[in-house]
Amino acid sequence: MKKKIGIIKSLLYYYYKDLWIYYFKYLDFDIVISKNTNKEIIRTGEKYALDESCLALKLFLGHLDSIKDKCDYVLVPRLFCVKENEGVCTNFSCLYDLVNNTYKDINTINYNVDLKQRESELLGFLKMGRTLGIPYIKSYKAYKFAKKKSLEIRKEKEKKQKELLNNKGLKILLAGHPYNLYDELIGCNVINYLESLGITIIYSDRIPHKLIDSECIKLSTDLYWTHSKEVMASINYYKNKVDGIIILSSFPCGPDSLTNDLVSRKVKNIPILTLLFEDLNSDIGLITRLESFFDILKQKEKLYETNH
Repeated sequence: MKKKIGIIKSLLYYYYKDLWIYYFKYLDFDIVISKNTNKEIIRTGEKYALDESCLALKLFLGHLDSIKDKCDYVLVPRLFCVKENEGVCTNFSCLYDLVNNTYKDINTINYNVDLKQRESELLGFLKMGRTLGIPYIKSYKAYKFAKKKSLEIRKEKEKKQKELLNNKGLKILLAGHPYNLYDELIGCNVINYLESLGITIIYSDRIPHKLIDSECIKLSTDLYWTHSKEVMASINYYKNKVDGIIILSSFPCGPDSLTNDLVSRKVKNIPILTLLFEDLNSDIGLITRLESFFDILKQKEKLYETNH
């Protein structure tokens, strides 16, 4: 009988899902992915998380609890340094230890990425495969296949987004970490609202990878967090290509509190709306803020047409 690998649809999932899924499928494991975020997942995550934890971490724990009894292993990676001279959010570094200290009866599977200690992603996958009883050569082939597929998917998303910039009508940059942008009860509500208005959405995580360093440095020369750099780079790169920017953040995210302030000080002449999600109990306030934001965009558009 095939072993089942549980994948948590939260946090790192939105960065690495294609890599994970193609890797485990290549090795013929069954994959169990947690369902979309719902109210029960939120309540469970709040029960297990510390009060000062950000909303995204609470959701992660809720998703984990919903899947832990449905698989043989739960994938919980450890990320410390995925790019030289940079770091990641401490949540990503502590997830493995947090899970194993919170749940004593879960079989976790993990891989480490810490370039400071010369632990590459490839090496991490080879060790993880070995733990699962997979020979190095087979695990190596699985990783190479999965990496190639994930990069192809990334390139295709970048290509399609570039084409969207030619669309007529209002264009909005939706900026934030992917686990906020695409979560069912966070970003998806915003996405659905924008789409109902016929607005073209440009996503911050689809900026060409080769542009991240060169664009981010125009806003900050010493930004430390790898995943925050992607968000900052996209804001700088797209600010003159869209009509407005909506930033999504989970409260209380430390890196976001600093980068959002950076944007407010350095990015001018374009309407920016920052949406800070602390709980997900009601959409009324969210819709009200979005409606007000688009009233501003419409007024700006009318003013432009009058002057031209």
